[in-house]
Amino acid sequence: MAKHKIQKTNAVRLLDGQKIPYTLKEYEVEDGKIDGVAVAHKIGQAEESVYKTLVATSGKGNLYVFVIPVASELNLKKSAKAVGEKKIEMLPVKELLPNTGYIRGGCSPIGMKKQYPTWIDDAAEKLDEIFVSAGKIGMQICLSPESLAKAAHAKFTSLV
Repeated sequence: MAKHKIQKTNAVRLLDGQKIPYTLKEYEVEDGKIDGVAVAHKIGQAEESVYKTLVATSGKGNLYVFVIPVASELNLKKSAKAVGEKKIEMLPVKELLPNTGYIRGGCSPIGMKKQYPTWIDDAAEKLDEIFVSAGKIGMQICLSPESLAKAAHAKFTSLV
């Protein structure tokens, strides 16, 4: 049986360009269950090793990217402090694609339209590998937290 060719996303192209090692894991999306916890189960990984990418705004046109474990909630106070803002809020879903080039459920911290300040929850530093969206629904990238930080120009801090 011929293996279908995986469509390369911006995230994958960027990793290839930086020669950062990674593996891709595809999962079924027909059932409509694309939330992070469901994705973790579909790819056979512990929820603690699968991370979601969230985009927040200070309301002044500044966008920030946060990468946290899929079963966790972003702590907006900690996040605002990390980015040096008084207050931040989640970016409305309708603004995600025009600002990042990605859609909800397929937002990768790597390869957005612009490089936004990015933070990864520091729990990731304890892991050998983590999974994040590859930039489209149905595909995850597995790489080391250090490689993710390098590719996404991210810093580690407490976010949840």
